[in-house]
Amino acid sequence: MTLSGTDFDAWGRRLLDLIESRLMATLTSDSPFVTEMSRHLAAAGGKRFRPMLVLGGAGLGFDLHGAVDDDAAVRAALVVELTHVASLYHDDVMDEATLRRGAPSVNARWDNSVAILTGDFIFAKASAIVATLGTDFVGFQAETFARLVTGQIDELLGPAPGQDRIAHHLKVVGDKTGSLIAASARFGAMVAGASADQVEALTRFGEALGIVFQLADDLIDIVAPAAGKTPGTDLREGVPTLATLQVQAQNRPEDARLLELLAGPVPAADVPEALALLRAHPVIEDIRSDLLARATAARADLSTLPDGPAKTTLSALCDLAVTRSS
Repeated sequence: MTLSGTDFDAWGRRLLDLIESRLMATLTSDSPFVTEMSRHLAAAGGKRFRPMLVLGGAGLGFDLHGAVDDDAAVRAALVVELTHVASLYHDDVMDEATLRRGAPSVNARWDNSVAILTGDFIFAKASAIVATLGTDFVGFQAETFARLVTGQIDELLGPAPGQDRIAHHLKVVGDKTGSLIAASARFGAMVAGASADQVEALTRFGEALGIVFQLADDLIDIVAPAAGKTPGTDLREGVPTLATLQVQAQNRPEDARLLELLAGPVPAADVPEALALLRAHPVIEDIRSDLLARATAARADLSTLPDGPAKTTLSALCDLAVTRSS
């Protein structure tokens, strides 16, 4: 059967609620301490963007075959969300972060060893679930995990001598964020029983969407911080973003003060000044235009999909990734 837009939305909300409860149930151990640690970030909330993308892809099953395997869709969504949450524990150790989703990070509240091992525990939970979906899912999950690790290492090492810093940054973004969002879209299409061409199209869509999502997130840190994230976090930590890299690449004489501030981690007292200078800089509008162009290109990969609420939902997720930084 096909679903109306209203029925499709209700189906998606029902499964998202189920994913939320299954997520908490999955993050359970015989050790109460491990249970507390593994639920720490998941219980703090999150956008659940990756599960929404899995469901958007899986919902194609209604238009293609008249039905969707709800349980498989939930399991696929759990795999990508667990992988994402686990990677955050490791990211926080690498970045020496003290806050995540408005709560103290595990590494700050306890220590790095606890954070790393908790991330490993959550990865193990994701692996156990993906094994129930089949070898195709397992294989792609392994490839995705390899890209996540590669992106983290590349970010840690920085660009090689002579390498374009912006190109290096975009590759890191693709590996660290684009890869798992690509897996989310791909898993949804696989659950839906989409054709090989449609699965590949949705994988490309997810990769491009993931890059837009991360670049927009970095822009939010400058122009409109999300709840639980202090403005200028990347500046204080000296984390390069597309905006700061473009300012440095342009090297305009009128940006002398901003360039001075961006030469390293920005002292807390100077963050308001750096933010004001960045917000007034033309690179902000350049990046917004770039995000829109990337989203438009990503949406083109949806052209092979049948018209219906699933395709509409996927397109709306594309819009969401762009407009959240406006």
